[in-house]
Amino acid sequence: MKRSLLLCVALSAFASGSALAQADLAKAKNCMACHTSATKLVGPAYKDVAEKYAGQKGAEDKLVQKVLKGGSGTWGPVPMPANPQVSEAEARSLVKWVLATK
Repeated sequence: MKRSLLLCVALSAFASGSALAQADLAKAKNCMACHTSATKLVGPAYKDVAEKYAGQKGAEDKLVQKVLKGGSGTWGPVPMPANPQVSEAEARSLVKWVLATK
């Protein structure tokens, strides 16, 4: 029983550490200038993006390209600019984090 509890605590700490690392990456790459986790700012909240794309095949690849190249029209008239400071690996990591937002 103690082992199971310890394992659960360790896994929870690892998961939250990973989420914190992704939030730090989002801040470092200026994502948080336009987005927040829970409420619309300039762009949509991450929870709204996760909800909109939940279960959609190809959503991750589509959103990675939006992060890298920018886009417009999906969430209103304000375009999302391209993000040349973000590598494809970073974009994929950020998108996975956003899609896991609840």
